[in-house]
Amino acid sequence: MGPPHARCILSALSTQPALFFVPETSLKALFGEFFAIAKPYWKSAERHGAWLLLAVIVGLNLFQVYLSVLFNHWNNAFYNALQNKQLDVFWHQLLVFSGLAAASIATAVYQYYLNQMLQIRWRRWMTDQFLERWMDNQAYYRIQLKGQASDNPDQRIADDTRLFISYSLSLGLGLMSSVVTLVSFVAILWGLSGTLMVAGYAIPGYMVWVALIYAIVGSYLVQFFGKPLIHLNFNQQRYEADFRFSMARLRENTEAVAFYGGEKDETGHFRERFSQVFANWWAIMKRQKVLIWFQSGYNQLAIIFPVLAAAPRYFSGAIQLGGLMQTASAFGQVQGSMSWFVGAYTDFAEWRATVQRLSQFRRALALAGAEGGELNFGSSTASALTAEIAEVRLPDGALLHPAISLTLARGDRVLLTGPSGAGKSTLLRVLAGIWPYARGSIHMPLGTHALFLPQKPYLPVGTLKDVLIYPERERSFDDAELRAALTDCGLGELAPHLQETAPWHLQLSLGEQQRLAFARALLLQPDWLFLDEASSALDEAAEAQLYGLLTARLANSGILSVGHRSSLAALHGKIISLANLRQDPPAVTEESALHASVPHDAPAGAGIYQPAPAFSPLSDKA
Repeated sequence: MGPPHARCILSALSTQPALFFVPETSLKALFGEFFAIAKPYWKSAERHGAWLLLAVIVGLNLFQVYLSVLFNHWNNAFYNALQNKQLDVFWHQLLVFSGLAAASIATAVYQYYLNQMLQIRWRRWMTDQFLERWMDNQAYYRIQLKGQASDNPDQRIADDTRLFISYSLSLGLGLMSSVVTLVSFVAILWGLSGTLMVAGYAIPGYMVWVALIYAIVGSYLVQFFGKPLIHLNFNQQRYEADFRFSMARLRENTEAVAFYGGEKDETGHFRERFSQVFANWWAIMKRQKVLIWFQSGYNQLAIIFPVLAAAPRYFSGAIQLGGLMQTASAFGQVQGSMSWFVGAYTDFAEWRATVQRLSQFRRALALAGAEGGELNFGSSTASALTAEIAEVRLPDGALLHPAISLTLARGDRVLLTGPSGAGKSTLLRVLAGIWPYARGSIHMPLGTHALFLPQKPYLPVGTLKDVLIYPERERSFDDAELRAALTDCGLGELAPHLQETAPWHLQLSLGEQQRLAFARALLLQPDWLFLDEASSALDEAAEAQLYGLLTARLANSGILSVGHRSSLAALHGKIISLANLRQDPPAVTEESALHASVPHDAPAGAGIYQPAPAFSPLSDKA
C-alpha cells in the first residue's frame, strides 16, 4: 500500500486539486487592472526619482540594442576577413570586438543594478500602500469575517507585489527592446535578403517575410500549448501560501496541540495541504514539458533556418561568408523580436496570475472598507459614553440584536451576563467599532479613550516592555512604573526581564497573559474599559484582587465586563442579564438587576443598559 503520505499524494494526483479558477480576463481588462495597480506609484511623491531611474534604464536598454546593430556589422567584416585571409583586418576586428564587448558588459551590469534599485523602491512604496489599506479601518479583520474572499493577504503583500514589479519591468523592458530591435534590424535584413524568385514571382526582402510567418506560427502555438499555465500558476501561489500558513498556525499554537496530542491530525493536515501543492506542481510540470518541447524545437530551428534560407545566395556567389553570417544574425534579431511572446510566455502567464491576485486583493480591501452597516462614531460634551444601536447583524445578514441603548458613566461597574452564544462578545465588537454589520451611533466624551481586553490577550513580538504597553509604544513609561504594575498583578518574577525579547505568547500561560493584560490596563489608564471574559483563566481570588486594582486605580473609568462566573457579580455595581432581557424586556430595570445579584455593599454607579421597546429574542450565535 505504501506509506500514508504517499497514498495521500497519489490520491491527490489521481483526482487533481480543486482549482480555484479566476474568471477569464480579457487582455483589455487585464491591462486595465495592471494600470490601476501600477499607476499610483508613478504619480506619487516618489515619481521624480522613479521616472529618472526608468529613463536611465530605458536608455541603457536602447544602447544595448545599438550595440547589437554594431555587432551585426562586425560579423560581416570579421567573417569576410577570415574568408579573404586578411590578417591585419582580422586583428583590427578583434580590437573592435573587445571594445564592443566591454561596452556591452558595462551596460548589462548597470542596467541590472539600476533595475534592481527601481524594483526595491517601487516595492517599498507599494508594500507600504497595501499595508496601510490592509490595516486601515480594520480591513484585515473584516476580510477574515468573509472567509476566503481573499486568501492569504500576507502572501499577496509579501510575494505578489514583488512578482508583480519584477515581471512588469522585465516584460515591459523586454517588449520595448524587441520593438526597437525589430525596427533597427528589419531594414538591415530587408537589404541583405535580396529578391527570391518563386514560380516566376519576385519576392523582395523575402527573409523578412519568412521571419514574420515563423513568428506568427510560433506565437499561436505557444499560446495554444501554454494557456493552462495561467490558472495553474494562480493556484500554485495559493496552495504554497496555504501550506506555509498551516505550519505557521501550528507554531502559534504549539502548546495547545501538544496538550491534545494532535500531532497525527496536524501531520495529516499538512500532508493534505502539501498534496495540493504537489499535484498542482505536477500539472505545471506536465504543461511546461509540452511548452518547453515546443520552445526548444522552435529556438533550435531558428538557429539553422536563416542559414538554410540564405544559403542559395551564398553558393551562387551573390554574398560572401560575412554577408551570410550577417544575414543569419539579422534574421535571428528580427525573428527573435517578432517571437518575443514565444520566449516570454511562461513569465507572462505568471505575471497575469499575479495581476489577477493583486487585483482581487484590491477589490477585497475596497469591499471591506465599504461594506457593513452605518455605525457612526462621534464626540460629545456629555460625561457619559452613549450608544444607540438600531440593529446588529451577522455576516450572513441574520439579525442578532434588533435595538439596544447603552449609557455608561465614568465610575460605572457594569457586568453583562447571559448564556454562551447570546451575542455578548459581538456587542463588545460593535462598541469597539470593528463589527461592520451594525447600524446606530456611539458617542464618547471629548478627549477620552477606550481599551478592550479580550479573553486571550494579544502579545506582539518584541521586548516584555513593548508587550506590556501595547499598543502605546510611543508613550513614555518609567521602568519602575512598569515593574510595579507587573508586581501588583502577580507577575513580579517578570519584572527583571523588561528589556528581554522572547516568544512571550508561548512562555506565559493564559492566566499569566490575562494578568499581563490587567497590568496593561493599569498603565494605559483608559477612560472606558471593556473586558470580554478577561479573567476566565484566573482563580476567583486572583480575579477579585485584579478587579480590586481596577476599582482603586481606575476609579474614574467606566468599566463594562462580559463573563459567566457568579463571582463576578460581587465585583460590579450593576448586572445585566441578556437571558432576562429575552424573557421580558420591559420588566428589567436597574433596580431588579441590582437586587437580583449585587451585594448591598457594592459600589454604586449610574450606568444604564436597556433594550429598545421592540427587543426580540437574540440569536444563539456569538
